[in-house]
Amino acid sequence: MAATVTDFHYGAVTPVAAYLMACLGSALGLRCTVRSMRGGPRGKKNGWLSLAAVSLGCGIWTMHFIAMMGFRAVGSGIAYDTQLTLLSLVVAIVVTAVGVFLVGHLGSGAKVLAAAGVLMGLGVAAMHYIGMAAMRVDGRMRYDTVTVALSVLIAVAAATAALWAAVTVRNLWSSLGASLIMGVAVTGMHYTGMAAVSVHAGHTGATSAQSSIDQLSFLLAMIAGPVIMLVVAATIVMFDPDLVLGDEQRSAPGTDAVRRGTGPAAGLYAPRPEAVNTPVQHRR
Repeated sequence: MAATVTDFHYGAVTPVAAYLMACLGSALGLRCTVRSMRGGPRGKKNGWLSLAAVSLGCGIWTMHFIAMMGFRAVGSGIAYDTQLTLLSLVVAIVVTAVGVFLVGHLGSGAKVLAAAGVLMGLGVAAMHYIGMAAMRVDGRMRYDTVTVALSVLIAVAAATAALWAAVTVRNLWSSLGASLIMGVAVTGMHYTGMAAVSVHAGHTGATSAQSSIDQLSFLLAMIAGPVIMLVVAATIVMFDPDLVLGDEQRSAPGTDAVRRGTGPAAGLYAPRPEAVNTPVQHRR
């Protein structure tokens, strides 16, 4: 018999919190990727790309498991396999790293974006379903094939859009807007994948289920590390002026050029020619 399944056990709290974490990871990942493309030593570039991958991966993974806090199957308890749960985090970071490093080093050509987007999207979907495989229920989980395929397509589209935004959107406010859209896409992929799930109650010999409190405590413990990583990444971003300012602010006319006495606005501050070396005449 099919159990009644809900993804909103705590109402709007879990989807809103999941969406915000997806937005945070997307925003940090976009800004770090932008920073990596402003030149500098290769090692520093790779450092920014690595930070972008960790931010995006942790943001997506944290979004998934915050959303899973709201998952309940009436008549079936839920437990999680720790190793598979951690494996899903590794997959999220690794596949995101593949995508951002491909774009960061090979450019933003259509073929590169398409290849990187497909690899990254399939990896995000793999992270989601590995996380689902880590879940143990007193029953059998089944998936609707069409809905699963739709969730994978959304993941690929979201990943491609994220990579495109990372190499195209340079302005700070535009990046923030892109991260809000990315949050919708990533969270939408998760809930589309969850719509494919049905649970058929009945003991299957799986590990004993946790109580709701134990399940919540486990998930909170799991997401603590990635959340700390996101806080560290946010701190690095906030203290790097080149990351906070977009290209438009950095290259705004009348800033450094005016100070050097060059540029179109330099004449406003330069002394008039007739005033240079002109002796002062005194009235008698």
